[in-house]
Amino acid sequence: MSETLALEPFDDTFDVIVIGGGGSGLAAAIEARTLGRRVVLLEKNPRLGGSTAWSVGSISATNTPHQLRKGIRDSADHHFEDLGLFCQRTGLPDNLKLRRILVDNVSDTFRWLQSMGVVFHGPLHQPPHRKPRMHNVLPNSRAYIYHLGRRARSIGVDVRTGWRMVDVVLADGKVVGVKAEFQGRSFRLAARGGVILASGDFAGSDAMRGRHLPARVANARPINPTNTGDGHLLIQRLGGQIMNGGHHLAGVRFDPPPARWVLNLPPWRILTRFISWSLDHMPQRVLRPFVMSFLTTVLQSSPELYRQGAVLINRHGRRFNDELGEPTRHLTDQPEGAAYILLDGRLTAQFSAPPYHLSTAPGIAYGYIPDYRRSRRDIFHEAPTVSGLAGRLGIDPSVLQETIDRYNRNEVTTDGVSVRGTRPTLESGPWVALGPVRHYITFSDSGVAVDERHRVLGAGDQAIEGLYAVGFIGMGGMLLEGLGHHLGWAFTSGRRAGRFAASRVVTEDLGA
Repeated sequence: MSETLALEPFDDTFDVIVIGGGGSGLAAAIEARTLGRRVVLLEKNPRLGGSTAWSVGSISATNTPHQLRKGIRDSADHHFEDLGLFCQRTGLPDNLKLRRILVDNVSDTFRWLQSMGVVFHGPLHQPPHRKPRMHNVLPNSRAYIYHLGRRARSIGVDVRTGWRMVDVVLADGKVVGVKAEFQGRSFRLAARGGVILASGDFAGSDAMRGRHLPARVANARPINPTNTGDGHLLIQRLGGQIMNGGHHLAGVRFDPPPARWVLNLPPWRILTRFISWSLDHMPQRVLRPFVMSFLTTVLQSSPELYRQGAVLINRHGRRFNDELGEPTRHLTDQPEGAAYILLDGRLTAQFSAPPYHLSTAPGIAYGYIPDYRRSRRDIFHEAPTVSGLAGRLGIDPSVLQETIDRYNRNEVTTDGVSVRGTRPTLESGPWVALGPVRHYITFSDSGVAVDERHRVLGAGDQAIEGLYAVGFIGMGGMLLEGLGHHLGWAFTSGRRAGRFAASRVVTEDLGA
């Protein structure tokens, strides 16, 4: 990162360079290009998507057309307060200036996404929000990438996949370009307005997980293994800092569904609007099987399962953990790093309808036993007897029965796992095993320090001119608990940084 590199010739010159082709990067590129700037977007993977394509897909916003149609009167001030209720559970410091930016701008971002062709269903209620604010994308989160990718290309954004940023180029302390690699060749690209980092989090980096996150998640599987903290490492070399470095989201999650033709249906407006209309007008018993078939995320099991008596067993049928204390503890140490969630007939009935849900699901908010029985047959195993279920799982029936008996007698297992406590016993069938489940880390919720214009802060908290950070990497110490806030921030911060970088071209020209 030597400033002498700026004296070397560039291979090409752009107004704005965007690093990362997920939701925040696409939003930044589109906004800068809409303002007439020459924009290139570099994505190191073979295709666009990022973590946005793996998300549940919801956005929480106020004063949306969906709220207004239902007579819901809401405000950004109330959203600001309610977001604080989510975040106070963490005990971590928050960035209230950035939270204010989010709640004040996400409504406009929501409408902007609609103008791109994205269709939402909602709003749905999510406590402790005082009003329904969660809007789910249809048919799934890949719709964002489909529509924004098409828009970016159609308006002239130079989208380059397979390109990896290696470093930035500095001149007089300002970022004036990047060094990148493509198919083994090195390139130097100049940026007249700025470089926008939309490079995601660092959950896919073994080294960074070990350095910043608790030891218990060091071996967790990243949902997006290509989020390797490239931007974080770069900013640290420039004197910047990672905020709330140990904050993360990880848990017991189901493996992703196998490829199905329905997942590849393009999110055309005629299809998504029909689904949206159907969600409001068709009987749920008719619609749910179709909507559940669009599940694309690695869904997390509800902690309430364990509180109500469900247990985790490994592929040998043995309990290995205290489900109430820390369900993921020792999970990665089990054969194949996998387990099953065991339910009896009582739990199966209990989690078949509200208020007890198995997981949060896109498009319909929550998933229940009948949904998984119909739409996730790859992870749904059921039998009337213990021995029958053991046979389906390839487990010794006597071992599984011994595990259940020890649990019911409130005995510590031979492996030293805690007792049942006051939870209900497991009694009779039908017996259900959900899985395999594994310890997945969804994201490291740790961005770098930025100011209110999304400029990266370097040594002495001074803004590094020409360098912006958005999405996960640009969280700046803000806490985004609850569904729908990360995506809201991704698109909002991307759009704003795209405008700031684009306007900087004019400023620099006038200064020249």
